[in-house]
Amino acid sequence: MLPMLDITISGSINVLGYGLATLGPAIGVAMVFAAVINGTARQPEARGAMMSTAWIGFAVVEALALVGVALAFALQ
Repeated sequence: MLPMLDITISGSINVLGYGLATLGPAIGVAMVFAAVINGTARQPEARGAMMSTAWIGFAVVEALALVGVALAFALQ
């Protein structure tokens, strides 16, 4: 017979929420740079313009992740 295991969950549910919230920015960053790679493959001479726009999009998406970190710590 197997012994009974007492599993307890300790900590804040905010950490779990932030872990799930990081999926959105991760997918957003992947989509931004996938679009730049696709656009560069189609039109290599427009790489400079696409990269500058991509860095702006990257910053906006990462700002959402930083807001999530701040809220995870503020709500504890």
